[in-house]
Amino acid sequence: MSNKERLFQFFSSHPLMVISTVDANGKPQSAVVGFGQTEKLELFFGTSNTTRKYKNLNANSHVAAVIGWEEATVQYEGEARELVPGEELEQYKEAYYTKSPSSRQFGELPDERFFLITPKWIRYTDVKTHEVFEITL
Repeated sequence: MSNKERLFQFFSSHPLMVISTVDANGKPQSAVVGFGQTEKLELFFGTSNTTRKYKNLNANSHVAAVIGWEEATVQYEGEARELVPGEELEQYKEAYYTKSPSSRQFGELPDERFFLITPKWIRYTDVKTHEVFEITL
């Protein structure tokens, strides 16, 4: 199994991630969010347009995330873009709701927005087995 396939399985088995953004002045902010993933290792999530992370993403599209907080973890850096209403958004939403059915209740709220993160750098670390690998995209 390739490292990309292993990462996809790892993402699939974790419902939450910590996402970090920065505002226009460089002030950081982190939040725990539910997320979905694609086989291209893209991540997607929803948030209200009233949150700090939403405002931050409109000021600076670069993000960092951490997935997993036991022995195995992933550090992830990428660039986020807001998904506009249409077929693409609906496909991502359905994949997200399949993974996290309880999130469907938020998806139709008028202030809910969805973002897709394209990976730039990913690092997998397992402190129990001492396995580490990185992928730069």
